[in-house]
Amino acid sequence: MKRIRIGMIGYGGIGRVHAMAYRDLPFNYGLPASAIQIVGVATSRMETAQKAAAEIGCDFYTDDYRALLARADVDMVDICTPNDSHEEVVIAAAQAGKHIYCEKPLAISVAQGRRIVDAIEASGVNTQMTFNVRFFPAIIRARQLIESGFLGRIFHFRGRYYRSGYISAAKPHTWRLNKAVSGGGALYDIGSHILDVLYYLLGDYDSVQAHLETLIPRRPIAAGSAELVPVDVDDYALLHLKMKSGVPGSVEVSRMGTGATNDLQFEISGDQGAIRFRSEDPAWLEVYDVRDSESPLGGMRGFRRVESVQRYEGAKSPDWTMTPGFVRTHAECQYQFIKAIQEGRPASPSIQDGLHIQQVMEAAQRASAEGRWVSIADL
Repeated sequence: MKRIRIGMIGYGGIGRVHAMAYRDLPFNYGLPASAIQIVGVATSRMETAQKAAAEIGCDFYTDDYRALLARADVDMVDICTPNDSHEEVVIAAAQAGKHIYCEKPLAISVAQGRRIVDAIEASGVNTQMTFNVRFFPAIIRARQLIESGFLGRIFHFRGRYYRSGYISAAKPHTWRLNKAVSGGGALYDIGSHILDVLYYLLGDYDSVQAHLETLIPRRPIAAGSAELVPVDVDDYALLHLKMKSGVPGSVEVSRMGTGATNDLQFEISGDQGAIRFRSEDPAWLEVYDVRDSESPLGGMRGFRRVESVQRYEGAKSPDWTMTPGFVRTHAECQYQFIKAIQEGRPASPSIQDGLHIQQVMEAAQRASAEGRWVSIADL
């Protein structure tokens, strides 16, 4: 593999995960250590940039992302900045001729997302969204089964993503709780992931009805402060959806899911079978086959666990028998993008996929505000 040189723009918690995954890729695929190199990092403050560079092991750091884009030794940029900055940074990177790997969601509005897509299509650079959850081997296997017709006629689906990081009213206000910066709350933060997984498995969305609710409407302005400021994004979202294919379903998203750590799950039912997955048991896909033959003992119907484990094509380490982890899905998502760049083909999940998910989320916000079904085509 030809060496790819990466510039990191933003280095919060998710930026650290991305950097960790890039470092793992040579071990995952038996590549030379020099095949993937982070050459520089840009953050909003020079002191955090310097600290990030020391952690990553790169020489260049800056508080001006444009200085990173100006470097000839940067082939692609990895954008991990707050949502409201994506339009500016992605467009600047496209104009600089850099390939772009962008954290979800694409933007804070459909209008921003369209401007991003227009700029990228005009530039000719390759781009990919960080919808890493679809890279669990069990989910890849689920898509294979659906495409093979295993489910038969699909009746309906159900998706859920619960986390519990916001259940304390003492948790201070951050940019993720400010709609002007984040675009939305639980729906944008984690809902984008489960919506993308179902999109990957079932195709385009058609329309949505939704209920969004803010469960803790005011939070401390800073840790330990008595001053409270309003929260204007959702803590909980319940969506009823219809796909372009006509298949109906629901998605439930919460950052107030007491007892959950990082629990994404879905179930899809058809007239010939069903599949279900839960991220807290990621080595397995559960399948039900209506065609299981009957026997004098009452047949063999029932959900069975299909071994998926760490079956990544071409991977050398960790061994295939290992349970796949969240960081490994990031590594696979990044690896597929780098391969697309090297092979000169469009990457997936694409920025256009990110725009479709953006449309679904904005349609859900409108549906909740107006108490009606909203067509994705209207966005």
